[in-house]
Amino acid sequence: MVLRRKKTGIQSQARTLIANDNPKSPISEQYRTIRTNLEFASVDETLTSMMVTSAGPAEGKSITTANLAVVFAQQGKKVLLVDADLRKPTIHYTFRLDNTLGLSTYLSTSQRLATIAQPSPIENLDLVSSGPIPPNPSELLGSKGMSKFILEAKQNYDMVIFDSPPVLAVTDSQVLSSSVDGTLLVVRSKQTENDAAVKAKELLTQAKANILGAVLNDRELKANNYYYYYGNS
Repeated sequence: MVLRRKKTGIQSQARTLIANDNPKSPISEQYRTIRTNLEFASVDETLTSMMVTSAGPAEGKSITTANLAVVFAQQGKKVLLVDADLRKPTIHYTFRLDNTLGLSTYLSTSQRLATIAQPSPIENLDLVSSGPIPPNPSELLGSKGMSKFILEAKQNYDMVIFDSPPVLAVTDSQVLSSSVDGTLLVVRSKQTENDAAVKAKELLTQAKANILGAVLNDRELKANNYYYYYGNS
């Protein structure tokens, strides 16, 4: 699955939930296209949990994750967006959340999901921020507590979406990928090297991740081209 969008669109919409703020825009339509492709990619099994990651930093994974959560919520599904980047979290900035309690709190103490989930201004969308940055993110994400969190989240929501760290930077995403139904890889045009994208895919495959597809950010198209293109990755 490949998404190509105009460079000016993503740059100007950084940290902006365009799928909510401007749902009729071409970029919002692209997010809905990804949503549709994800549903077709998991036709044999219902997709109830997924992880979004990238090969390296600054490739647009977090804003992609947030907007995907919005379009799934707009579809009428009850969605939980979780910041599983316990090293450089961003969701609490994007949604202007309090980050005193979050995923790290749940995994390191006896919290319940109801105590850390926060409502968003968007109907059907709840949020779990990262919580305080822990000294052992990989261990927490691979713990029994994480398995318990995923189970509890799936019991209460139709779709659980995790924003996770870059694959080549740390092992966190590999640890988490085997615990969710599917993984989406974000790469950035003219930034992500081909070798890096291939290596990220290989590492996810080794971790037994179910790779649903890839999203290509910032591919500049000519004015006479249609505003999105998608196909199998």
